[in-house]
Amino acid sequence: MDFDALHYPFASRRNCVYATHGMVATSQPLAAQAGLQILQRGGNAIDAAVATAAVLTVVEPTSNGIGSDAFAIVWHKGKMHGLNGSGRSPAALTMDALKRRGLTELPAFGWLPVTVPGTPAAWADLVAKFGKLPLKSVLEPAIEYARHGFPVSPVAAKYWAFAAKRFGATLHGPEFENWFNVFTRDGAAPAAGEMFRSPAHADTLEAIANSNARDFYEGDLAGRIDSFSRETGGLIGKGDLMQHASEWVEPLSVDYRGYDVWELPPNGQGLVTLLALNILRGYDLGSMGEIERAHLQIEATKLAFEDARRHIADPDFMRIDVAELLSDEHTRAQRNRIGQCALQPLPGKHVRGGTVYLATADGEGNMVSYIQSNYMGFGSGIVVPGTGIALQNRGHNFSMDPDHPNALGPNKRTYHTIIPGFLTQGGRAVGPFGVMGGFMQPQGHTQVVVNTLDLALNPQAALDAPRWRWERDRDIVVESSMDAQVVQALADRGHNIEVTHDSGGFGRGQIIWRDEAGVLVGGTEPRTDGTVAAW
Repeated sequence: MDFDALHYPFASRRNCVYATHGMVATSQPLAAQAGLQILQRGGNAIDAAVATAAVLTVVEPTSNGIGSDAFAIVWHKGKMHGLNGSGRSPAALTMDALKRRGLTELPAFGWLPVTVPGTPAAWADLVAKFGKLPLKSVLEPAIEYARHGFPVSPVAAKYWAFAAKRFGATLHGPEFENWFNVFTRDGAAPAAGEMFRSPAHADTLEAIANSNARDFYEGDLAGRIDSFSRETGGLIGKGDLMQHASEWVEPLSVDYRGYDVWELPPNGQGLVTLLALNILRGYDLGSMGEIERAHLQIEATKLAFEDARRHIADPDFMRIDVAELLSDEHTRAQRNRIGQCALQPLPGKHVRGGTVYLATADGEGNMVSYIQSNYMGFGSGIVVPGTGIALQNRGHNFSMDPDHPNALGPNKRTYHTIIPGFLTQGGRAVGPFGVMGGFMQPQGHTQVVVNTLDLALNPQAALDAPRWRWERDRDIVVESSMDAQVVQALADRGHNIEVTHDSGGFGRGQIIWRDEAGVLVGGTEPRTDGTVAAW
């Protein structure tokens, strides 16, 4: 793989990082360094991924926590594996339960959108199946930072302050009090560089480490979640936690420019990326001008999201085979809908997410693409007293249409936004990639793949390039760094363009490729406190 960013009109802001023994790329420097330390202590890429993920729950609580879900694609000893670490809805979460509370929609915050967190089990299962170190050792850096503190990084401070202001204005009631007790001081978020400690978070991580996560689902931690839920109006209980199990799944792929692009199957939205790439491979994007290339990517993305909104759900409830959606016949039909003017897709609006993504690689050839998230920043706003556990609000993605496959209901996995990606060629691992950020994620994946395989950009340049984000209808938001002539030309084609200087809604990506000589090359997101730690 020979990538050259020099011919692309957008200048990359940073150079790639190169190494051979190991690499960790993520959105927070302390977390990346923690993963690297685990590699240097004899751990492998899987150990490093879990260590990094655990530290991220401490140092970037604005996007994830112990109460998150997680997904992973693992390349281990020449084979690919997929882990679905998403949890199910409580057994008591039904349409009738909402009606009895006078509700017609599932709220974004509070107990009702809380689903069973899958992250602790995902950590334990990944280390048990593929790791070289015990979970106790892998979680040590996270425990250290939680107990003794860390200086808050700039981008985390920005979103922390946003959450404190938003929650202070909207979240009232005893179920929310502990969020303010844990994450603010007199209602204010910590500033960049300010030390933050969470001893209860450290105690919880120790309990997870000592029990291989079973304490979270069966022991004292499960009991605390259950008790606080019953005391403050929640539906989730210990019985729901006890039923949780990670699921090993077969990743999906499509061939794109001679490479295989891999995503996990539903209930995640990685299928959106594959559907869009299937449409785009019918065009020679590399030889096109930037205007036509951007237009086609936007149109393909809208059509892919149409399919996703109709069909993606808990696979036990889906009514169409994924292979049918990825078929040549369906792809041709979708491609034929694209013209010179912007399409009007099915109605629907995306919301922003709150997620962390990381990529790891070791000197033995193992690589991991890993993602975990609370959703909408801090998640539900529920923090279990004495534990530091901030619970996710993933249930908010359920449909309220009882006839939809993703309809709200008990013991279901909802449509999930977080997706890890991976690239291979001819049975050889090229490497992990991801772009977190709610419904931006498959859009970011598509843009990174096109930048990489159509434009031959190196990892850093592929991440640095200006991004666009489809919102709804014909509404597109683009970064202010995009060429003004391109923006005007897209508007002339019927796209409703908003130009923004705020890069926060365009996702945060990481990439690690391994070349044919075994050299690792990494890129990290310029839109956050991204770091590539290498050895």
